[in-house]
Amino acid sequence: MEKKYTEEVLLTKKKHGMLVLLLVLALYAAAVAAIIVTAVNGAEGPAAVIVLAVCIGWCALGWILLCGLRVLKPQEALVLTLFGKYIGTLKGEGFYWVNPFCSAVNPAAGTKPSTGSTSSAGRGKLSGEGGVSINLGEQGVPMLSKKLSMKVMTLDNNKQKINDCLGNPVEIGIVVIWRIVNTAKAVFNVDNYVEFLSIQTDSALRNVVRLYPYDVSPNVDTTGDGVADEGSLRGSSEVVAERIRKEIQAKVDMAGLEILEARITYLAYAPEIAAVMLQRQQASAIIDARKMIVDGAVGMVEMALDRLSKGGMVDLDEERKAAMVSNLLVVLCGNKDAQPVVNSGSLY
Repeated sequence: MEKKYTEEVLLTKKKHGMLVLLLVLALYAAAVAAIIVTAVNGAEGPAAVIVLAVCIGWCALGWILLCGLRVLKPQEALVLTLFGKYIGTLKGEGFYWVNPFCSAVNPAAGTKPSTGSTSSAGRGKLSGEGGVSINLGEQGVPMLSKKLSMKVMTLDNNKQKINDCLGNPVEIGIVVIWRIVNTAKAVFNVDNYVEFLSIQTDSALRNVVRLYPYDVSPNVDTTGDGVADEGSLRGSSEVVAERIRKEIQAKVDMAGLEILEARITYLAYAPEIAAVMLQRQQASAIIDARKMIVDGAVGMVEMALDRLSKGGMVDLDEERKAAMVSNLLVVLCGNKDAQPVVNSGSLY
């Protein structure tokens, strides 16, 4: 059975960088001094030859130990392999010394995602190692460092055109806040964890959006319980975002990533139907407004007739009541101010 690198091994006892550096420098100084003394005194004999050979050999090869020095800043990690075998991860700030033949591994270094962009939270860019500011958008440049950032980062994928549950095309954009929690999984379980996250975000977004209508629609079940509800992309953005976050998390667990938050940043009908949908919304708003006006007008007419009949001011037959109701409704429901006609003669 093929071995899977899913368990992270932390190298916590490797902070000997300063000690090794000082020791190598001291040995270099001693070797140079020994060579000078031997050359000046012209010492002869097997012992002197051996000492001279050892000192020259150290001066020629001692620098190899310096290749094992590693410096990490806060919230940085380094995944190390020795001749292809995973030996552990350096995590956290410090001056480390490891086997000089160890090599750092980061599949995302030197590549960039084909979709979306990754950035530090709140900045719009991903802060690269060594103070290099790196943007991973469509025109981004590749990450050059072998170090893994343990900081909270933001994935801002491009806007997508997706059909909602009613078949209407909508454009939607999402921002995902994430971080690496298992460096071994991130490096060894997937080819490129940044590209992997971007693709899985697109997939999860499509899977969730197709379950919701853009606006509240009748007879639509968005929860899967068989009961129609009022869920929609526009009105239930928090619920939709949390559902997207959970689906992305389920897909990227194998890559050692944690999805902290997902937020919808852009939502609109696709341009080809935006104008029609706007007219539909306007018509719906007009109908609702007219319905409210008519309900209010009918209530006012009922109140007027009731007060007139109770006060005994005017005794109207059914025909006159119908005419009065018609006139009042025209006045109350009209778009323009009514122009009254004053009858100065008899009522009949």
